[in-house]
Amino acid sequence: MDVFVAPRPNPALINMMTIVNRIVMLRGVPGFRDLLPFNRLAGLRGVANVRHIDFPSADQQRLQARCGEGQATFITPNHPEFFTDWMIDKEIVSRVSPLAASWATHGVVNGLGRVMQKFWLANNLIAQIPGNNQAAKAHSVDWALKGHGVLLHPEGGVGWHGDYVGPLLPGAVEMGLEALQRGRETNKDFKAWVAPVVWKLAFTGNVERALARECAYVEKSLKIAGSGDGSLPERVYRIYSDLLSRDEQAFGLTAEQGVSYAVRQQRALAELGQRLADGIAADPGLDLAELLRRSRRWLREGKKDAEEQKRVRKLAETIQRIQRVGSWAFADRTITQEEIAEHLKRIRNDYCKGTLRDTINRFIPQPVGPRCAHIRVPQPLGLHDYDGSVDEALAVLRTRMQEAVTKIVTELEAASGFISYPNPFYHR
Repeated sequence: MDVFVAPRPNPALINMMTIVNRIVMLRGVPGFRDLLPFNRLAGLRGVANVRHIDFPSADQQRLQARCGEGQATFITPNHPEFFTDWMIDKEIVSRVSPLAASWATHGVVNGLGRVMQKFWLANNLIAQIPGNNQAAKAHSVDWALKGHGVLLHPEGGVGWHGDYVGPLLPGAVEMGLEALQRGRETNKDFKAWVAPVVWKLAFTGNVERALARECAYVEKSLKIAGSGDGSLPERVYRIYSDLLSRDEQAFGLTAEQGVSYAVRQQRALAELGQRLADGIAADPGLDLAELLRRSRRWLREGKKDAEEQKRVRKLAETIQRIQRVGSWAFADRTITQEEIAEHLKRIRNDYCKGTLRDTINRFIPQPVGPRCAHIRVPQPLGLHDYDGSVDEALAVLRTRMQEAVTKIVTELEAASGFISYPNPFYHR
């Protein structure tokens, strides 16, 4: 098990990385980023290819006002895209709280060798260690009490759903309450905030041809028949349908012909959830989120033989993959190019493995075209003025975040900012 190592922030390195992030990671190099062959080099066109940042001054000032001495602030962004999210995180904190600490997966902070660990710790990253987060939380509270701020994504892992905010984890609220209690010991007017941030990534033009190329790569990599047939959404739907068929066959499940993906998915999840509950001797009435949490704890304890652990791990991993196509995918009659891109990235992350190209894509997924990041800051939640429970606070935060995302999408739609198609996932 990983052991927590406290970050040792180096302001000079942080400032240098902020400059590199803006040029190399986000925007690219003007004059080269649109010219062949230079625009084929990620570092020249911008690794995350975010050409424009729409971050209104009122939103930036709202967040900046909640950072600084005499208050502890936990910044909680949504988490729609791997890697790009960290680039945007760094851009935001560089403007409002340059020495803010950021949580990251232990595989990044501690899993790439001692030299890289030293580099990430100097960039003020806190390793999120599964099952062993107490030291990280204690350090986060200490750092927040200094007025620098701490950033963490309350949705947990990346879901690849930019229009939907998933259920939130309680860590930021719990740490905020602890910071408030400690701060009030020496300052009765001390304040603690949880400051949500959201962004929506939108393509700056039509990227259908590039999406078609990525879709063809996924079809070929996964050996999905019928490559090139149908519209982009129909091809994505067929990929998911074929992958679900493979899971059904692997676990001996019967799939009815002509049944929608949504119905097949729910039937598969119900059956696999029952098998997982039986495997770890859990109450079959548990929802899947709690069942998966208990299965992870069961696996960490390692009380059963290797074969039984392998069976439980395979069940849990399959359930996690299948349920990543959430209810948001079936909600609207139309689907945008941005949502198609998210589907393809999710599929590549979850199913395309074994090659160097796929490994690199998993850590640094490349967008199919230039984008704009529309960043907004909903009203922060002042824990010093809040009397509700942790769960109630999470509900408030999630509502504020979802409303802010939906408002961005509505404004972009009104300005004809999306290219859309009929959605084959639509399910009434």
